[in-house]
Amino acid sequence: MDAEIFNKVLKDKVDEIENIISGYLPAEEGPASHLYEAMNYSVTAGGKRLRPMMVMEAYKMFAGEGFPIIPEAVTAAMTAIECIHTYSLVHDDLPAMDNDEYRRGRLTTWKVYGDAMGVLAGDGLLNYAFEILTKAIRNEFDKKDYQTAERLTKASEVLASKAGSFGMIGGQTADLEAEGKGSEVKLEELIYIHEHKTACLIQAALMMGAVLGGANEAQLSAIERCGYNVGIAFQIQDDILDVIGSTEELGKKVGSDAANDKVTYVTLKGLEQSQKDVEDLSREAESILSEIEGDHEFLDILVMSLVTRRK
Repeated sequence: MDAEIFNKVLKDKVDEIENIISGYLPAEEGPASHLYEAMNYSVTAGGKRLRPMMVMEAYKMFAGEGFPIIPEAVTAAMTAIECIHTYSLVHDDLPAMDNDEYRRGRLTTWKVYGDAMGVLAGDGLLNYAFEILTKAIRNEFDKKDYQTAERLTKASEVLASKAGSFGMIGGQTADLEAEGKGSEVKLEELIYIHEHKTACLIQAALMMGAVLGGANEAQLSAIERCGYNVGIAFQIQDDILDVIGSTEELGKKVGSDAANDKVTYVTLKGLEQSQKDVEDLSREAESILSEIEGDHEFLDILVMSLVTRRK
């Protein structure tokens, strides 16, 4: 698949995911309509939709392509993980955290709706993610599709674990506490932050899709290792772009890490080594995927595209 075809397929998949997610968004009505508006503003701000795409592609890799549409269990998982990812960004942008005013080329949620509503919108999206999943599980039980209900329950457990205090939130905590420490922050601490703050949710995406597609325990372990590499590479690339990127490309202010006295991978290992490590991690992830049966051509290219992304 050459670059032109990949980009077209990528756009089609993003459009498909946008349509799926829009079907789950809450109606902006009733006494809490302002909250729903803020939640929807946050989710519809755009982005790469990388995590729901990974859910979808991992599912297809293990389940095969012999289905006319993506099952509800999978669309629920895709939407739930995007709600979790979005809520983490909404809270990350708050004045008490990174104090960012722009995200994906638009004013951040708190800048539009205020600090308090920014907190509540994030809270709303976090809880809404699991409301979507539990409703989907109930639907599978109602259809007496107990295998899918069990798989979706396991996928929900993966998401809760990877997104919770022992996963993403733990990484965000370590990241917050590392601010201002300068050279006191060691590489091991930074890897912990990157693993938990970023890689955990990418692992969750791949693992949820794999579980729903019927992966066995060995395959699930392999896809978890792949997700670790992809997540670390993705976050290192994020650190790189904060140095060499532009506001126009990224849709947010660059140089914020240096302004906030944050130690990054680039700070500790330098730009050239950081770029090499991103490539090595991505290629190792590709190698892991190559050992798994199933169609993962698009997923391979998606992983490798992280090496050269500019936004």
